Amino acid sequence: MQLIIFGPPGVGKGTLSDMLAEKHKIPHISTGDIFRKEIKSGNSELIQYVEKGLLVPDSVVNKIVEKGLKQENCRNGFILDGYPRTIDQSEFLENVLWKLKKKIDLVLNLVASEEEIIKRLTARRNCGKCGAVYNLITMKPKKKDICDKCQGTLVTRKDDEPETIRKRIQVYEEETSPLVEHYKNKKLIFDIDASPRPRTVFSSVVEAVEKEIPKQ
Repeated sequence: MQLIIFGPPGVGKGTLSDMLAEKHKIPHISTGDIFRKEIKSGNSELIQYVEKGLLVPDSVVNKIVEKGLKQENCRNGFILDGYPRTIDQSEFLENVLWKLKKKIDLVLNLVASEEEIIKRLTARRNCGKCGAVYNLITMKPKKKDICDKCQGTLVTRKDDEPETIRKRIQVYEEETSPLVEHYKNKKLIFDIDASPRPRTVFSSVVEAVEKEIPKQ
């Protein structure tokens, strides 16, 4: 199966994608993760934008995502998180999948109130050493401010402050609303209430996937 996960910052896309990837044994493709790997491998085209704090153009993003989708581990499906972000990107994606004889089966749109998202993100903590993510509400570390995995110190990111979060949500809504309409017109989108705890949301998603995607 080929899935796209939509949702504003802090709504739980990454956690949900990981859970789905584990259940269905298909890769979770996060553009953020891909960017970090490409930068680490020395992708000069991407580095020049990131180092200058510039928006990475569609042409560069598309090329990197296409490279990821052509990997052997995507042969039986994938979960896309963070892509597409524009109508042009969605059209490029459809063209790439057509060449690979694949198509998007379902777009899961995670929905939660701004208050809920702010509550979650202000409770989020990141390990400064290994990058593991925790949440003081839904996924606490065993020891206060200490990473379970590497014993590194947990910190709060600057973009998890309330005013920054509001701005990120506004940008997301402006950027993504045309895409939501695009996939609604194709009858591919399914709204999921992301307010409950992750396990409850996961159960709703599993139910939606089993209902909306015909068994092969």
